[in-house]
Amino acid sequence: MDTACSALIVDDDPGVRQSVRLCLEVDKVRVLGVGTAAGALEALERGRFDVVFLDLWLKEESGLALLPEIIRRQPGIGVIVITAFATFETAVEAMKLGAVDYLPKPFTPEQVRSAVHRIVSASALKRQISELEDRLDETEAESFFDTQSSSFQAFLQKAALAGDSDSVVLLRGESGTGKTVLARWMRKHSKRADLPFVTVHCPMLANELMSSTLFGHKKGAFTGAVADTVGKVEEAQGGTLFLDEVGDLSGDAQARLLRFLNDRTYERLGEARERKADVRIMAATNRSLEEEVRAGKFREDLFFRLNVINLTLPPLRERKEDIVPLAQHYLRFFERRQGKRLSFSAPAEQALRAYAWPGNLRELRNAVERAVILGPARVLEALDLGLPTDASHQAMTLGDKLALEEIEREHIARVVARAPSFEAAARTLGIDVTTLQRKRKRYGLA
Repeated sequence: MDTACSALIVDDDPGVRQSVRLCLEVDKVRVLGVGTAAGALEALERGRFDVVFLDLWLKEESGLALLPEIIRRQPGIGVIVITAFATFETAVEAMKLGAVDYLPKPFTPEQVRSAVHRIVSASALKRQISELEDRLDETEAESFFDTQSSSFQAFLQKAALAGDSDSVVLLRGESGTGKTVLARWMRKHSKRADLPFVTVHCPMLANELMSSTLFGHKKGAFTGAVADTVGKVEEAQGGTLFLDEVGDLSGDAQARLLRFLNDRTYERLGEARERKADVRIMAATNRSLEEEVRAGKFREDLFFRLNVINLTLPPLRERKEDIVPLAQHYLRFFERRQGKRLSFSAPAEQALRAYAWPGNLRELRNAVERAVILGPARVLEALDLGLPTDASHQAMTLGDKLALEEIEREHIARVVARAPSFEAAARTLGIDVTTLQRKRKRYGLA
């Protein structure tokens, strides 16, 4: 077991706390035991834990009610629910609330150690993946701005000027074009470069969570609010608040955001005190907000508040000079990871340039990663990348000896490449957006 592992035991029975402690200390796990919900929250405030053993019944208190607050305070923590009254229904409810394991009493020392080992191993794997993604994000950022496209160079000059200002910026563009990468780059060119950069994933802001997530809440503001909590706005104080996928906000969430954007003031949920925020706002969307406004799905006044500086990232198909250099950059990254030495054949490079890349940078990166892992030879061909050869691409016409799936894949790729948004592409194809996304994933276009 990792000697840096730490566990919190939340159980009102001192005997249980002691037995679990003895089980884990054999594996050099640092253990703290508490008997109440208040004690658990105080412990979570004082330190970080890898694992929590949580009894479902803490005398008069409910462990299920405490579970969401534990996960909210320390995201990614592994909660193991323990109880002497195990039922299938309570297990399911605990898992829905975020628990990762369930131990009915009485349990054996081996069950306790095995449960912790599974969580620690899974966390280590997640960290490795996260570190890989972080390194890839960093290296992707380097290659993203090393462009041979004169039009993209002009775009970046404009973006740098916008970054140096303190105005609201709306970043637009198809999915996978690098809006988040650009937002972080612009922050580096701003007066707030050394201050926080806080991302809010707008699709996750359900109506009832909007105010609490953005603005925080006071103790007792709602069931489960057992302590004062700061929101994303306060976390970003002095820095940049990045509203990712802002076009996906619900109507109620749009109204609450508009009020904040009007004067940068807000109140924590359950608190009458008005607070002032000093944050720079950036937002991103792959939707056509003008179409959303006309359809009554997005507030026009909020659109005007966000649309101060409008930057639309070009799709990858408009940066043809950069496609092969970007692919080679990803190749170098993933071949190091796999311990291989690889290259693209000349026809593969030709196929890379010829393909429309409706999924943009994300699709290109995924294609190269798959090819590095699954490619049978040191020289990668177009088929290793999941791309048609130039000959097959040109020869695809109705009536030829082609499977329907081949025709559908190519048709979807071309429609998405030409459409201003996924919604527009779905309308052209006569299907809904969910079906379009499913088909793109099936054909390796997502």
